[in-house]
Amino acid sequence: MAKHLGAKPRIGLLGTGPWAGRTHAPALAGHPGVELSGVWGRRPEAAAELAAASGTRAYDDVDALFAASDAVALALPPDVQAPLAVRAAEAGCHVLLDKPVATTVAGAREVAEAVEAAGVASVVFCTLRFAEPTARWIEEQKATGGWFLGEAHWLGSLYGAGSSSAYAASPWRREKGGLWDVGPHVLSVLLPVLGDVTAVTAVTGPGDTHHLVLRHTSGASSTATLTLGAPTAAAEAALTLYGTGGRAELPRWDGAVGAFGAAVDALVTAARTGEPDACDARFGLRLTEILTTAEAAAQEGRAVSAD
Repeated sequence: MAKHLGAKPRIGLLGTGPWAGRTHAPALAGHPGVELSGVWGRRPEAAAELAAASGTRAYDDVDALFAASDAVALALPPDVQAPLAVRAAEAGCHVLLDKPVATTVAGAREVAEAVEAAGVASVVFCTLRFAEPTARWIEEQKATGGWFLGEAHWLGSLYGAGSSSAYAASPWRREKGGLWDVGPHVLSVLLPVLGDVTAVTAVTGPGDTHHLVLRHTSGASSTATLTLGAPTAAAEAALTLYGTGGRAELPRWDGAVGAFGAAVDALVTAARTGEPDACDARFGLRLTEILTTAEAAAQEGRAVSAD
């Protein structure tokens, strides 16, 4: 049974890596409307350090943190996140997930089904859906309509020469690359504006680079180039729409802490109203399905239906 939220919901944090330390913990600790109820991590010493820095306590037992929380935020590798999100939902905790929810369709489906069975709220933190001004821009372009083409590229430089990114040491990013790390960001913008994806063509480029061509239910098509291995000087993220009214470019955004705070607000709203957020676990499952299709298309070198 889903937990009832009091005036100040208790939210626990699962994860102690750079993303948790730089985004989740400060956003939760600094949010005036929630209480950071504790931190759990796979490395107890890291959990203790992050908890102390955030003014809360560390938990060695994740189930004890579930019991002490109304909701949990997860900042873990996707295939570590998924089974823990299932356990959290079964304990009645609302869940604030990271993207991708999982790197297998089965794993993502288990999360979505557990959330629905328990009646808990869920939000997947796709940064652009919650950051200002990108969240507002997405809604404006969705309302405008008339788009026939989208062009996107996200050229990350985690593995570029001279990169000092703390995220470069992430094993799952090293294995899955830009398709799975930044692909969800691009899809989280394209789907609400152009419609669901019905077919995918994909080829690989240098390093982990993937070039995607997508067909959407609206009749529009889009392209996306995704990588974590771009030269540092070439790093950039951009998305442009073309339609009957001309062209529209995704605005720049600044930082993730504020966006995560907005995602916390979205989770609380969904939990209190019972209305699913548009970027919920079911949407996260759809992202995993499309990315899995794109991965298969790149390996097979042909178009693959995404239905």
